[in-house]
Amino acid sequence: MSARVSRRRLLGLGAAALGAGAVAAAGRPLADLLLQPGQPGRLLPSQTPLPGPYQVPLPIPPVLRPVRTDAVTDHYELTQRVVQLHILPDLPTSVWSYGGSFPGPTIVSRTGRRTVVRYRNELPQPVVVHLHGGHTPADSDGYPIDLILPAAGSPPSDDPMPGMPGMAQPHGDVARGERAYMYPMNQRAATLWYHDHRMGFTGPGVWRGLAGFHLVHDDEEDALPLPRGERDIPLMIVDRSFAADGSFRYPSLHAPGVTEPYRDGVLGDVILVNGAPWPTLNTKRARYRLRLLNASNARRYRLALDPPPAGGSGLVQIGSDGGLLTRPVYHDELEIAPAERFDVVVDFARYRPGTRVRLVNRLGSGTTTEVMRFDVSPATRTAPDDSGVPDRLSTVDRPDPHQATTTRTFVFHRDRQTGWTINGSLYRPGRVLARPRLGAVEVWRFITDFHHPIHLHLNHFGVVSRNSSSPGRYDSGWKDTVDLRPAEAVEVVTRFTDYPGTFLLHCHNLEHEDMAMMADFVTG
Repeated sequence: MSARVSRRRLLGLGAAALGAGAVAAAGRPLADLLLQPGQPGRLLPSQTPLPGPYQVPLPIPPVLRPVRTDAVTDHYELTQRVVQLHILPDLPTSVWSYGGSFPGPTIVSRTGRRTVVRYRNELPQPVVVHLHGGHTPADSDGYPIDLILPAAGSPPSDDPMPGMPGMAQPHGDVARGERAYMYPMNQRAATLWYHDHRMGFTGPGVWRGLAGFHLVHDDEEDALPLPRGERDIPLMIVDRSFAADGSFRYPSLHAPGVTEPYRDGVLGDVILVNGAPWPTLNTKRARYRLRLLNASNARRYRLALDPPPAGGSGLVQIGSDGGLLTRPVYHDELEIAPAERFDVVVDFARYRPGTRVRLVNRLGSGTTTEVMRFDVSPATRTAPDDSGVPDRLSTVDRPDPHQATTTRTFVFHRDRQTGWTINGSLYRPGRVLARPRLGAVEVWRFITDFHHPIHLHLNHFGVVSRNSSSPGRYDSGWKDTVDLRPAEAVEVVTRFTDYPGTFLLHCHNLEHEDMAMMADFVTG
C-alpha cells in the first residue's frame, strides 16, 4: 500500500469524507474551499499602554518538588488558584495559576519512573488537566468532560457547565475538588507540557494562565554532551492582550467559544516568554539548550536570531515534540505552531563579546515581531564549555508505513453554517471516528482548508509525506502536533500501544478546539 496520495486524489478523498451535504452547505465544492488563503486568527488589541521590550529579565519557572517518593513513584501536589501577578510594570494581572505562578512550576520526571500529580481546584470554574505529549492511560489523559469541580469554599462561578452548541449536557467522570493523574512515563526523554483541557473552555483557561512544562529525562539523553543545568532553559512563548485594568483581555462568550470576529483564533499584541513581556537573558559565550514551546492559543511564529551568527544555521535542532532527533537539523529560522516544541542548541560563542541577539518573529508585525533578547557576555574569552552536539543523537524506531493495516482520512473544515468540523461533524463525546487496534500500525491522513495545528493524543507519530511529497523541514522526529496550512494534506504513521480507551484527535488552535473541532478515537 502506498502511503502517499496525489493532490487530485486528496481532493477526491476529502470530498468523500465530508459527504455531499457538508460540501453543499458551504455553497462551493471542497476543492475551492481547500484553496482559500485563510488566516490563523484576529488581533485583539490591548487597552492599556504597553511596556517597551527588553526591560525585564527572563524568569525561569520553578521546579516542583515531590511531596513524597517511594520505590517506583514520585508524588506531586498542585493547587489551581487565582493569584495577582505583576506582568505589566504598574498593573496587577489576575492569573489562573498552577501553584501560584505563570507558567506553572516545571515537573521533572524520569523514563520508567511513575509520576502521580494530584491537582486541587480552587478556581471559580471546573477544570481538566492534560499532559500534552504524555503516553498516558485514558483515565489520566484529561478527557475534556472528566472535570475537577471547584473545591468547597472556592469562589462562586458565573460560567455554565461545559457543552457544545446544540448538545445535551454531557456527563463524564466528575470529581469534586481534586483528582490524581497517574503518568507511567514509559516514554523517551522529551519536552512535554501540561495545560487545561476542559471542553469548550480550553482557550480562556490557557489564556488566563493554566500551562506549565513537564520535562522527561532518560539515560540515552544523559549520555550525550548537550548543554545542561543553568544552560538548559525552557521557553514558553505566548501572546496575550491586556484590558485597561491590567487583566487578561479575552473575547469569551458565556458559553463555549468566542465572539464571532475571533472564531478563527485570538491573537494578542504582547509576547510573553515564561510570563514576562519581551524579556532578556544574560548568556555566557557558550552553548545553550533552548526548549521552545509555542503555548499560544492560535498564533504561529517564525523564529530567527537577529543578527544571525557568522555562517548562519544558528538554531541547531536536536529534538521535537517526542524527544531527540536521529541527527541534528540546522536552521536559520523555525516555524512553530501552537503546541509544537523544538529543542535547539544555540552557541553564543559564535558572537562577538557584548552582542545583543534578538529572537524575532518573522510572522509578526508591530509589537509581535519581537520575542526576547539574549545579551552575550562582554568577556573576551569564551566560557568553559564541554558541551557539544553529536552528529548522531538517537535511534528513532518509526514504524514502516508500508506495514500499515489501515489508512484513515480526516478532513478539518469550517462549514459556514455548522462550524469547525472533522469529517463533517462537530464534536460529540462518545461519537467515535476511529477504532485502532492496540499494536496496529496505521497511516492517518489529515486534510485542511485553513491553518490547523493537529494534535493526536496517546502516541507520537512520524510525518510520512506533506502534499504528496517529502515531509517538510520542520517535520523531523517524533511528533504529537503537526502544522497544516490551508490546502495542505499530511500523512502520518503511528503504532497504537499499551492503553485501551477513549482518546482525542483535535485542532490545537484553541478557539477551533472550543468550537468543536475534536474527535474521539477508541483503542482496544
